[in-house]
Amino acid sequence: MNMGSEKLLYNLAVDRYNGILAGFAKLFLFLLSLIYGLVVRLLIFLRSHRPEYAACKVISVGNITLGGTGKTPLVRYIAAYLCGYGRKVAILSRGYAGRHSEAGYIADEPGMLRADLPEIPVVVNSDRLKAAKAAATEFKTDTVILDDGFQQWHIKKDIEIVTIDATDPFGNSYLLPRGILREPLSSLKRAHLFVLTKTNLNPDTQDLKDFLLKLNPSALVVEAAHEPVGFYKFDEPQNLLPPGYFKDKKVGLFCGIADPDSFEALISELGAGVVYSRNFRDHHQYKTGELQALIAEAGRKSLDGIITTEKDAVKLTGIKPGKTLPGLFVLCIKIKINKKDELKFHDRLLGIYNA
Repeated sequence: MNMGSEKLLYNLAVDRYNGILAGFAKLFLFLLSLIYGLVVRLLIFLRSHRPEYAACKVISVGNITLGGTGKTPLVRYIAAYLCGYGRKVAILSRGYAGRHSEAGYIADEPGMLRADLPEIPVVVNSDRLKAAKAAATEFKTDTVILDDGFQQWHIKKDIEIVTIDATDPFGNSYLLPRGILREPLSSLKRAHLFVLTKTNLNPDTQDLKDFLLKLNPSALVVEAAHEPVGFYKFDEPQNLLPPGYFKDKKVGLFCGIADPDSFEALISELGAGVVYSRNFRDHHQYKTGELQALIAEAGRKSLDGIITTEKDAVKLTGIKPGKTLPGLFVLCIKIKINKKDELKFHDRLLGIYNA
């Protein structure tokens, strides 16, 4: 499926298109979503009936909607915290939409995690159970973290964490392809812990909390924000510039992520003037010509820089941006658990070792 078709289906799923033709298309997608729902419910029943055990503790971080909820930044946070607490941790990733290069297989989320956490093994394998067993044997890990693990129904987990985007929790509450839900909302009853992400972009979360606790009273609900740490030049990752570096300056943006709007919102919050924003499909594989064209456009518009995400920067490995000014910069963010929830969150994480 090409990018144009994907964008059309996504815009229908999130109700950006209206009118008679869109109405007929949505009706057709709704009928497909009913079939999808039956299949998913059957798979959940069959695969979770007798879950398989890994040889170590299993922490799952996932979501119930199409991407962009902050799973990978939370995985990074949890892995660093547990490592600092003396646990031997490995991260397991499917490595979706990667590519082969001289440096090996490159995928955006695993590449970002390896760059940020060089001391923690990141195992890429679509068979997450096999990867968990291999990590326990090869790296002597006592804990594995499943990046995007909510739909790994066949694996027994010690804690099931679900990230929910506070700016758009469930879309229109329909299943794929009519909406953005990967599973029925009733599946949230499986979760032990909900992390509401991007609360800095939407601090009014009380209704969402009430809904989640009514559905799953035993779960812990915590709030988290996407906090900008700073910027670095693409070819100088060791030199971190302050978050206010582009305040009152003109910039261009590009990204291939599931939620480009939140990326632009973060840049705008930092005081930068966003002149243009170019969005590619999630996990987009960039070509040299695309990058050079973006930088050249920024030069023609006399911008102070062009900015992308850490996830996209991994995909630019091996691509020469050229010497055309302005330069290419990368925004670094981290997930920050709300201060009032931090202790409860850490206690729930560490509680799996006492079970």
